[in-house]
Amino acid sequence: MTTRADGRGLAGFAALLADPTRAGFCLTLLDGRAWTAGELARSAGVAASTASDHLTRLVRGGLLVEQRQGRHRYVRLADPAVAQLVEDLAGRAPTPATPPRTLRAASAGAALAYARTCYDHLAGRLGVLLYDALLARGVLDLAGGLALTPAGTSWLADLGVPVEPLRAARRPLVRDCLDWTERRPHLAGALGAALCTRLLDLGWTERGTGRSVRLTRAGRPALAEALALDPSALAPPPRDGGPARA
Repeated sequence: MTTRADGRGLAGFAALLADPTRAGFCLTLLDGRAWTAGELARSAGVAASTASDHLTRLVRGGLLVEQRQGRHRYVRLADPAVAQLVEDLAGRAPTPATPPRTLRAASAGAALAYARTCYDHLAGRLGVLLYDALLARGVLDLAGGLALTPAGTSWLADLGVPVEPLRAARRPLVRDCLDWTERRPHLAGALGAALCTRLLDLGWTERGTGRSVRLTRAGRPALAEALALDPSALAPPPRDGGPARA
């Protein structure tokens, strides 16, 4: 009995992401939401029939799952493992050589690079800063592989994130994920998702356009204090090369 994929099976699976439209759909779905086929078609600039064909392949291949509600067909990434796969591959893809052609595109790109959701956890520059600060504070430890420390459990309780329910989840408690813009790890796993949700619930962060996330005016000093950072370290980078905004 065959228990491992052979070269043909792996090639067939890889082919699911070997088309720019299908790959673009998966990147769009990293926002963790369910999208209709029509919404994805418009986002990619393709015909609805073309989008439907691509989505059918992705569903059959196990990368997406679909749900029908009335006459609408919604799709989303199948699970966190698929999101991890897509983000990891994006982190190894070459950086586009062509710069954004419009100010709007440049602003959207800068917002995504600063902070965004990677399925259900925080990514971008802010996500990497959070990961590094948690290591520096001793909340996480890398000595024997990435792990939550006892001190980290107490820190999370003070923040309002109970750990025991996360340990019972059907996914790793902590896992690093290669960030495709920073090319360094950010925090994934059940804890990464819980922290992303908690920061939103506290009003320290808020959702922007698409996958982008913003630190709120009150959230920056609050998060900086929790992480023992200078608030200026959390400032978004300037768009014009000038000093960062306070």
